[in-house]
Amino acid sequence: MRKKTVSAEEAAALIHDGDTLTTSGFVGIGVPDELLAAIETRFLETGAPRDLSLVFAAGQGDGKDRGLNRLGHAGLLKRVIGGHWGLIPKVAKLATEGRIEGWNLPQGCISQLYRDIAAGKPGMLSKVGLETFVDPRIGGGAINDISTEPQVELMEIGGEEILYYPAPKLTVALLRGTTADEAGNVTMEREALLIDNLAQAMAVKNAGGVVIVQVERVAAAGTLPARDVHIPGILVDAVVVARPENHLQTYATAYSHAFTNRIRSPEGEIPAMPLDARKVIARRCAFELPVNGVVNLGIGMPEGVASVAAEEGLLDHLTLTAEPGVIGGQPASGLDFGAAVNTDAVLPQNNQFDFYDGGGLDMACLGLAQADADGNVNVSRFGPRLAGAGGFINISQNAQSVVFAGTFTAAGIDIAVSPDGVDIRHEGRTRKFLSAVEQISFSGQRAARLGQPVLYVTERCVFELTGDGLKLVEIAPGVDPERDVLALMEVRPIVDELRLMDERIFRPQEMDLRRDLLHLDLHDRIVIDPATGCLFLNFEKMRVRTRDEVDRVGQVVSEICGPLPGRVDVIANYDGFRIDEALEADWARLVAQLTERYYNKVSRYSGSAFMRMKLREVFPDARPHIYETSDQARSFLDGSGRS
Repeated sequence: MRKKTVSAEEAAALIHDGDTLTTSGFVGIGVPDELLAAIETRFLETGAPRDLSLVFAAGQGDGKDRGLNRLGHAGLLKRVIGGHWGLIPKVAKLATEGRIEGWNLPQGCISQLYRDIAAGKPGMLSKVGLETFVDPRIGGGAINDISTEPQVELMEIGGEEILYYPAPKLTVALLRGTTADEAGNVTMEREALLIDNLAQAMAVKNAGGVVIVQVERVAAAGTLPARDVHIPGILVDAVVVARPENHLQTYATAYSHAFTNRIRSPEGEIPAMPLDARKVIARRCAFELPVNGVVNLGIGMPEGVASVAAEEGLLDHLTLTAEPGVIGGQPASGLDFGAAVNTDAVLPQNNQFDFYDGGGLDMACLGLAQADADGNVNVSRFGPRLAGAGGFINISQNAQSVVFAGTFTAAGIDIAVSPDGVDIRHEGRTRKFLSAVEQISFSGQRAARLGQPVLYVTERCVFELTGDGLKLVEIAPGVDPERDVLALMEVRPIVDELRLMDERIFRPQEMDLRRDLLHLDLHDRIVIDPATGCLFLNFEKMRVRTRDEVDRVGQVVSEICGPLPGRVDVIANYDGFRIDEALEADWARLVAQLTERYYNKVSRYSGSAFMRMKLREVFPDARPHIYETSDQARSFLDGSGRS
């Protein structure tokens, strides 16, 4: 048996001019920094290796010098195909200046492509990227003019448009694990993620390439438990033991037992956020969380939603996920992003994107850098600054619903938050709501055409996507819609009736959101007045999103009305009520059933003209018993009002 342990310098010498590298890592998790540092040192000292190609899925860097930034030297790289570029500015600058060929492709597609390369397939088919900048009709993901070789092709199969991602030939894999034995079997017990290590190793080995794995330690051959081996030794050519400073668990945390998910962390392990603009946005987004649903939270502003969900006691009632493979628990933020505590499972990244692409997400909350009147969103390219889309395209295109989160303006914005709402002390220099985004990372027109629900949440207002474009639907207390919103947009959105953002968002205490989302307050909302015998249905600011929630309302009404000797008069308050359009017919059927069994006269009211119109559509037989105020509704019941 050949012992496979070599020095970092010997490993770097295995890489030749013109090789195509693929590397493991997600932000600062699982990045083989010892190997990357050795390659950089060799190049700076000898000028070799040169003209390398690089293929990576997730961003791997700290925005400064670590990770793939170590390869950011002219001559070392020739071409790069990557998912997220924002954390590797040295490499990104080479691409935006046209000094290397570069393409930005969806992170999930690259991740899945590793698996298809391993299986010897010519490429991968996917709808991910259609009608975005990845679509060959809108640029094909090319970063500059010298990047002319197509990396994406438009095809039609079965009458449907689809994108074909050709498989590159990978010749070197730089990966990372925890323990290797002398035969090259690798475990990952101290790593926060599995990422794509196995698929990358298979892809390179099956192509006749070289697989090099960085680890913390080496064990005797045959001593590692077989069930713990993630990369089998048959795929590994060389093993390098890293220095501790080049083998941190994340770029923010040297090592946490909690991130290995071999222990459960106590409540409060990740602290609550201070009440600022970020928390206001995260809180408003949290109102959209689907009970018992599966949610993805993106990097940046959406990270705060996990903190709010924990603070509000919601983590046991939904499943948060992150694209590198985390299922359940509470995702971490900052340079820990990608790790999580108290997870249910950690999957390989390509399997996570299979789940996402197949429609497994009930909701995604993602960042908002630019938006336009059509609802298009850009998070990937801003003039000379290349951020890259990462997993954004896979996630936003395939989630059942999407919430984009970001401040209304950027660069210097100063917001004070108080129980009175939002005080804009200094406006940001950069506008985000434009006549046209610089690059389409998310197609609003495609989403509207397919009926995907989309919200755009800022600290001062909320928009929703309609078939005619953006519509302003909510405003924060203390904000003037004309001065603070519409005057700062290049194209005026649709404006109809505005409702106030929930006032609890701006108060320092917890919002008691668990009570709202779980409808624990239905017995407070549905009551009999003992003096008059009238049934009051208080649906004010209630949100109904599932059939189970519809049924629960019916159960509570039946519990209250069933034992009564006769029928009851009813007053229903629909101020601020929201129900998903797909459930309106179910709601109407429930009301009809309850009316037939329990109700006498029924009157409804809402201060919103739009809601009164919707109620008349849902209850066509209720005209004219839908009123603007509670007094009008009451007067109908006592016979003093309109008939």
